[in-house]
Amino acid sequence: MKFVYFTHSLASCWNHGNAHFLRGVLRELSHRGHAVEAFEPAEAWSLQNLLKDHGEAGLRAYRELYPELSSRTFAPDLDLSAALQEADVVIVHEWNEPWLVAAIGRLRRQGAPFTLLFHDTHHRAVSDPNAIRQFDLNGYDGVLAFGEALARVYRRWGWGDRVHVWHEAADTRLFRPPEVEEGRKGLVWIGNWGDDERSAELESFLFRPAATVGLPLDVYGVRYPDHALETLSRYGAMYRGWLPNARAPEIFSRHLATVHVPRRFYVDMLPGIPTIRVFEALACGIPLVSAPWDDAEGLFRPGTDYLVAGSEAEMVHHLEAIRNDEGLRRSLVASGLETIRSRHSCAHRVDELLAILANHGASAPMEMTA
Repeated sequence: MKFVYFTHSLASCWNHGNAHFLRGVLRELSHRGHAVEAFEPAEAWSLQNLLKDHGEAGLRAYRELYPELSSRTFAPDLDLSAALQEADVVIVHEWNEPWLVAAIGRLRRQGAPFTLLFHDTHHRAVSDPNAIRQFDLNGYDGVLAFGEALARVYRRWGWGDRVHVWHEAADTRLFRPPEVEEGRKGLVWIGNWGDDERSAELESFLFRPAATVGLPLDVYGVRYPDHALETLSRYGAMYRGWLPNARAPEIFSRHLATVHVPRRFYVDMLPGIPTIRVFEALACGIPLVSAPWDDAEGLFRPGTDYLVAGSEAEMVHHLEAIRNDEGLRRSLVASGLETIRSRHSCAHRVDELLAILANHGASAPMEMTA
C-alpha cells in the first residue's frame, strides 16, 4: 500500500515529540515494503526554531540515522488531488492547519478512494477543545487517538467505534541498549520546560531529590526561560540544551537512571497516556523512576518495569536504591526491555494500524457534526 502522512514536521523534533514516533512508524512501514511519503508545511515552527538555533547541522543526526526517510514541504497552493492520486491510506496529524484538514476531507467525500484518518497526539481536546473542534473532519473514516482517555472525548463527539486507540511507542531499531556497556553515572532528564505546566513537579520529583541524593543531573531540552535556568543552577543541575532525539540512546547509555515527570494534563485530565520518553527510555535499558502517574490502561508493570514515587521522599528513596543496588538496576532494565519488546515497539503499532485499516478502512466516509 501507499501511505501518505501529513505531519507538522518529520525532519525536526524540536519541541515536537510526535516526530519521534512518526519516524519509527514510517520506517517500519517502509521496511515491510509499503510506499511511504510524508508532507510537512514549508514554515513549520519546529523546523524553523531548529534551524534558527542550530542551522543545518541540527538535522545531521536525523539524516544519518533515518536514511530511509524524507519529507516534502508544501504551501497552501499544493495540488492535493495530484499529491494523493495514488494513495491508499492518508493520515493527517492534528497539528496541521484547518484548511488542510478540511481540504483532504473534502477530497474523500468527493470519492477519493484512500482511507483517511485523523491522528491526535496532544491534550488540546481537553485543554483547548475549540482548537480541535475548528477542524472539519467530515469525510474522515476514523480517528487515531494516542490514549483511551482521549478516545473517549471523540466518542462523546460522535465518532463511536470509528475512533481507535493508537499509543505511541519506541522505535526499537534505534532505541536499544548499548552493545557495550561503558561507564554510567548520574541522572539524565530529557524534556522541554514548556509553559510551566510541571515546574513544581520537576522541582519536587527531579531537581531537589537529585541534589539530596548527591547524583549529578544532566538536563536536555528547549524552551527553558531564565527562571527555569536559575532553578537548575540552584540545584546544581547541568543544562545541556537541545538534544536531537536520534541521539537520545547515546545519552541514556551514559547515565544510571532517568525520571518521568508527566505534564499535569496527563495526570489530571488524560490519565493513562505516558510521554514517549517512557517507551524510549525503557527500550534503551535505563532504569526509570516515575513521579505520580496513573497507568490506567495497564501499558506497563509499575514497580517492576519502573519504580513509582508517590512523594518527594519516595523519590529520594528510589534514587538511593538505584544508585546503591546493582541487582535492582538489572531487574528494572530486564523487565522494562521485556515489556517494550513484547508490546510497545513501532513494529507493534504498525501491526495495530494495519489491523485497524483491515477492519474499518473500507467504510464509506460519514458526515460528522462535532
